[in-house]
Amino acid sequence: MYDTHLLAAASVTTMSAGRLGASVAAVLGLIGVVVGGLALARPATGAGNARLRPAVSVTAGLIGVVLGGIVVATSDSGIGTGNGRGGAYVALVVGLVSIALGGLALARSRRAG
Repeated sequence: MYDTHLLAAASVTTMSAGRLGASVAAVLGLIGVVVGGLALARPATGAGNARLRPAVSVTAGLIGVVLGGIVVATSDSGIGTGNGRGGAYVALVVGLVSIALGGLALARSRRAG
């Protein structure tokens, strides 16, 4: 009737493609949040440096959102089954925060320049 090996959750130690993709996306989003926060807290001096941090934040956040979206779209079951869907949702949220922080810092650097 049902294949039991398809219904079982992945082991805690198994690193599936979904978990790996979600982890990479979340780390990229987190890097973007840190860089965007630094860009807002301590604006860099000079025209090139003032726009580099916000651009890194927006780019890292955008890549994190895209990767997280791909994992959510391709996962075949719910959260807690080992396919990375929970981490992908975290990556989406963290990536959006990264894009917002980078966008705010970029707008401020354009206004100051």
